[in-house]
Parts: sequence; structure tokens; C-alpha cells
Amino acid sequence: METIIFIGVNKSGSSREAIKAAERLGYYTVLFTNRKKQLIQREQYPDVHQMILTDTVDLLEMKKHLKTLQQRGHEICLITSFVDQNVHTATILADEYCQNVLSKKAIEIMENKEQTRTFFEEESFTPNFVLLSPIQNVDTIFLHNKLSFPLMLKSPKSGGSKDAILVENMEQLRYEVKGLRELYPEETFIIEEFIVGDQYLVEAIVYQSRIIPIAVIEQEITKGMRFIVTGYGVMSEIPIHIEREVTKVVKGVVNKLEIKNGGLHLEMRLTEQGMKLIEVNPRISGGAMNDMLEAAFGFSLVEETLKLYLGQAPALTKRRNLAVYTKYVIIPNHGILKKVTGKGRAKHSIGVVKVYVKPKKGTFLHPPLSMGHRYAYVIASAQSLVEAEKLAVQGANEIEFHLEKDETPLKGLDVEHKYAQLQTNEIRSKEE
Repeated sequence: METIIFIGVNKSGSSREAIKAAERLGYYTVLFTNRKKQLIQREQYPDVHQMILTDTVDLLEMKKHLKTLQQRGHEICLITSFVDQNVHTATILADEYCQNVLSKKAIEIMENKEQTRTFFEEESFTPNFVLLSPIQNVDTIFLHNKLSFPLMLKSPKSGGSKDAILVENMEQLRYEVKGLRELYPEETFIIEEFIVGDQYLVEAIVYQSRIIPIAVIEQEITKGMRFIVTGYGVMSEIPIHIEREVTKVVKGVVNKLEIKNGGLHLEMRLTEQGMKLIEVNPRISGGAMNDMLEAAFGFSLVEETLKLYLGQAPALTKRRNLAVYTKYVIIPNHGILKKVTGKGRAKHSIGVVKVYVKPKKGTFLHPPLSMGHRYAYVIASAQSLVEAEKLAVQGANEIEFHLEKDETPLKGLDVEHKYAQLQTNEIRSKEE
């Protein structure tokens, strides 16, 4: 039985779409998960043919399960993951149990932000940075005169904006470092310059050493307690100056890492000195990205990525070329969710392709500390990005969250604006 093993999956988003794609391609799907809740909610994963509870960082334990599957007649065609932090683990196992077209070393570097920064230190697209060891006094970083406030403080293993903190002065830096060290006492932290400029996300595939650009996506950033991406705009037409800068960085990354095959996404900001690399990841972006690209271009990137990993040629010819915008919804306060209304109205709004609301009744909601704390999104398509954004915003504004602590329904954009204002007021009060 031809089988694909997935290590980790989220309830929705690109990682879940990948399992559905594997089923469409005719493979038996097995999920290794460390989340007991997924076994309890087993009926919600019909595309997973077999679910195995295991420690997804314990290679020996997973090897025992793989051996058992082989003894039961499963031909393991691929071991993969579309979940952050599991990609490298999957590649290690794939090297032993099936044909593996990916590079372990390249994936290991991309998965760890410290290694990424160090590996690309001499490249023009790398921001100025220093590494702060677990025993190093934070004050010593300013022996490096290339750094000045504001700065970004990051944990190398953080993902989805978690533990990526903007610091405005020395007092705040000391405070935030102390907090992170309590959580991660043995970690080295990255302290780097804060890059000012428009932010872009780039999806790409490398097949037999040939770089295939998939999409350039404008990102809308909301600054609260963390930087949260609340809007994604897939560009149907890419301005020449942006395409030139993006191509330069993508080629630089792929060539230096010596990637022959693989999927990756890069986040970068456009400055007067060119594009600066914020981060690079060895997988498609999570969340709604696969749905966005399918709405824009007519193909499933996760499905074509699976083909690539299986040693087949991906079919990435555009069947259409639309601008697509995805609007995410965040909330400004804490409370227990009583109900969500307006989902149906949002679905029937002009141009809307998909609406997704994450939390269920009774869930405790709060302002975002990571990308995982975005509670809904609306995807809309149009001929122009301006129009697509307008339609997505209109759809998002139909969604209303009702919390126990506040009888007033909070509409999507009202929530975002209120939250941004609350954070602005808080920052101002600190300054005063």
C-alpha cells in the first residue's frame, strides 16, 4: 500500500490541505501526532487514514512505528511535514525509509533563525545583528556600533511572530531579555536592526536546481504586543523593481544553500538599500496560503509540492491570474466567546472565495501574541489587488465576535482598529 507519512498537522491551513492532497493523489495517509486532542477529535480528520500518537521529536519512537507499518505491508513513499519545526525531523527519517530529494542541511539552517543569520551573515540582504549567548550581559552588545534602537529581539526557534519583540530602548531590552531567559534559559537570542519598509512574502519551488517563483504577496502588519500579519495580497502583476529585488534575494538564498529540490517561503522588507531578508522557511506558508494561491492561479501548491517530493515534476502552469487578498481578524480584549455571527453574510459578499472562523463557543479569546491568535479570515479575488482588498475587508467586517465580558458585538475591522488604538495609547502613556 503506497503510503505518505505526515509529521504533525494543524486543524486547518496548508498542512491540512497537504494531507487532503495526498488522499486525492491516491495515497494512504498516516499522521504522526503528539496532540492527544486530535485523537479525541478523530472524526474531524477523515482525510487521515491512520492517526498515531507519538513523540514527534523522538526519532527512535517514530522509527518503531515506521517499522510496524512496513511489516503490515505499507510502502513508505514519502515522509514529510508542512508544520514548522517538524520539517527537518521528517527529512532525517525520509533519508532512511524512502527516496528523499531534499537537503537535510539546507532545511536545518532554514528552520533555525540563528543558523540562518550566521550562514548569510556576509550577504547584502542580511540585516545587522548580534547573537546574545545565555551567559552574556546584554549591555555588551553595544560594543557593536552597527546596532542602534529600535531593535528586534528574537528567539531562534520562534515561529509565527511568537517571541519576536520590538524594543525601543536599553531598559526595555534588559526587561525583555530577562523574560525570554526565564522561558528559554539555554538559548542564544538574536538582536538585530529593525527594518523599516514594506514587507513581502515570497513563495517559491526549486525543481532540479531550477527556481520557480510562485507568488509575491504584500503583507499588512498590525503592531500590537507583537507584529501580526493581518492582510495578505497576492499580486497578479509584480512591479519590475520589486521583482528584480525579490529575484536577487531568492537566487542568493537558494544558491548559497545549494538547494536542488524543495519548497520554501521568504519574508523580506524593501528598503532604500534593497530587500532585506527577515526569515526563510523550508515549506509553504501556513494558514490560508494554499487556498489563496489556488484562488489566484488555479493550482494547489501543496499538491504540486508533494509531487516534487515524490520525485515527479510539479505542474505549476497558471490556469488563471487573479489578484487575491486575505483579511485576518484579531480582537482587542479577553473574554469567553458566546457566539460568532455574520459568517453567512461574509460568505455571500461580492468576490469572497472563502470564509474561515476558528474558535468555537466557550473558547477563551485574547489579543494576539502570535499568528495563531488570529481568529478568522476572509479571502476575496478580483482583477486588481486594490479591489480584492476592498472586497475582503467588506467581508471581514461582517463577522462579529460576541464575548461574555462585553455585550457589544465587535466587528472584524472595528476590532482591529480598536486594538491598534489601544496599543498606541499604551505606548504613548509609557513614553509620557
